[in-house]
Amino acid sequence: MKRSRWQLVFGLFLVVLSIVLYGFHYVIFRDTRHIFLWSFTSLAFLPISILFVTLIINGLLSTREKRALLQKLNMIIGVFFSEVGTLLLTYLSDFDPKLGAIKKDLVVSSEWSDREFSSIDGSLKNYDFAVEIDKVDLKDLRSFLVEKRRFLTHLLENPNLLEHESFTNLLQAIFHLAQELTFRDDVKELPDTDCQHLAGDINRVYGLLVYQWLDYMKYLKDNYPYLFSLSMRTNPFDEKASPIVK
Repeated sequence: MKRSRWQLVFGLFLVVLSIVLYGFHYVIFRDTRHIFLWSFTSLAFLPISILFVTLIINGLLSTREKRALLQKLNMIIGVFFSEVGTLLLTYLSDFDPKLGAIKKDLVVSSEWSDREFSSIDGSLKNYDFAVEIDKVDLKDLRSFLVEKRRFLTHLLENPNLLEHESFTNLLQAIFHLAQELTFRDDVKELPDTDCQHLAGDINRVYGLLVYQWLDYMKYLKDNYPYLFSLSMRTNPFDEKASPIVK
């Protein structure tokens, strides 16, 4: 409301200033014909001016801002995977009994093209991300998520995350899972119905993690080869992966 009022006042000020300047022009030169001629000439050029300013200049500035924002967001995502994402993805994938069906497809290499990334992303939509809940150590998982809660909270406080819906959804899913586990005093003595409920929360996190990881790997390959190299050597889906360069 205050912003709109400020804009209205500023607009009126500019109109009054224009009238005053036209008045000075008339007082000095006494030539109304020149005033009207110049005014109509400026008015005729106005559409071209609007086209140039709004579509071209603003478009270039918007593209530059989006590129800078994307870089900041992916820096945040990179920190997330370094601190939480890769460890959590490795842990959950170990309890996926059908992982072998997609494991080889997720061994990303520097030879991959955009088409290959898109192909794998499409094939994952038909995959049922599901862990064997009876094999998951819920107490261990709870301890890990509680330990990382402050770090994840700091990530959510970043206003730029509003521009990245998929990553925000992932963080919300992780927070929800952490809350579910925290509210249970004894996660080792739970009925089957409750275990299946927790399995749904875990599977949601697992699926979102895989999609976000693949998207982040594509970004690194296209923009930061040295970071991509390390990510390949620590790929949670590659049994032969090693941070040691051989």
